[in-house]
Amino acid sequence: MAVFQQPVLSLENAQVGTVDLLAEVFKLEDINKHLIWEAVRHYLAKRRSGTACTKSKWEVSGSGRKLWKQKGTGRARIGSIRSALWKGGSTVHGPKPRSYDYAFPKRARRSALRNALSVKLAAGQLLVVENWAVETHKTKALIATLGKLGIQGTALLVGTEDSENAVKAAGNNPRVRTTESLGVNVYDLLKYDQVVFSKEAILALQEVVKP
Repeated sequence: MAVFQQPVLSLENAQVGTVDLLAEVFKLEDINKHLIWEAVRHYLAKRRSGTACTKSKWEVSGSGRKLWKQKGTGRARIGSIRSALWKGGSTVHGPKPRSYDYAFPKRARRSALRNALSVKLAAGQLLVVENWAVETHKTKALIATLGKLGIQGTALLVGTEDSENAVKAAGNNPRVRTTESLGVNVYDLLKYDQVVFSKEAILALQEVVKP
């Protein structure tokens, strides 16, 4: 497999080394946009709660007696006050609790990740830092650190599970999200303006998603 070197930065934005990355993971030439779309669709479908519920005729409160005789009244025949035609009655073919998840092959998910990572790297929106050893849990300090790295918009910080300070500092900032090394998904990669990996995190993810 072809390998290229990606610069590794310190949190002060000074290059402290490089990391060997696979071109088959981070530099795909033919981007499969439909596969990326399908991965996002699957992620959003799986995240849906599916708790919407309406009552059928047998669940609506009310007597089951026939309100008036079938014939001879001049009115439309009616069998129950719980009919969907009446106010307060049932709902026909209404939603019931369900799961919106569907099968999405593991190989397809990994391929979608490779495509999304390639898009971010080609756009200059992927950085690698040595680690997330920030000195304080203050949100302002983390914002300053990201500013030194040239990050002004939203950011996804990957590999922060070993740094409690970084997780706490990002928790109060709605423009920043932290995730563990293998918690990366296509939806978050596309949602955030910049993706910043720790060196260990990007190597761990590469090992999982490589073809």
